[in-house]
Amino acid sequence: MRWSGAILAGGASSRFGQDKAMYVYRGKPLIAWVLQSMAGASESFVVANRVYPGLGTVYPDLRQGGDTLSGLHAALAHARYDWVAIAACDQPFLTQDFWQFMLSQARPDSQAVVAASGSFFEPLGAFYHKSLEPEVLRRLEVGELKMQALLRSIPLVVLDKKALEARFGPHLFLNANRPQDLPDF
Repeated sequence: MRWSGAILAGGASSRFGQDKAMYVYRGKPLIAWVLQSMAGASESFVVANRVYPGLGTVYPDLRQGGDTLSGLHAALAHARYDWVAIAACDQPFLTQDFWQFMLSQARPDSQAVVAASGSFFEPLGAFYHKSLEPEVLRRLEVGELKMQALLRSIPLVVLDKKALEARFGPHLFLNANRPQDLPDF
């Protein structure tokens, strides 16, 4: 199955102290690790409100001010394929095998495939279906910006976060808010 990969890099990186997408970790920028994980996608692009030379196609948010929801909307609007992998630029431990597994769990009656720990969904490191775009846009227009609320309101496949980490690595869903959050190994 063909799929799109979108990396969200629109945050201000205020806690990180510099542009975290371009922070060099283990020899390359964080965003390069995420791009590498999406090598199996039929297309991949970055959603950011700034230019990232050398990283391919970069689209800005179409509706700004909605944080992750704005990025998700832009990704769904620009994607060519029905299923869209969504990751943050600071998730360097995602892998090609992980994305293939997540996609294999998609069901015709679902609009997302996400990991969860208890009642908390991991909104990044997840697949979303393009059919969700109108609902995401509606939420942006009325100021309903919480990803958790969106995920609680749509049909989705929920996978156990701990089981995924056991299979694909303990840092799978790590997103770094500060450089010291990144493991040194």
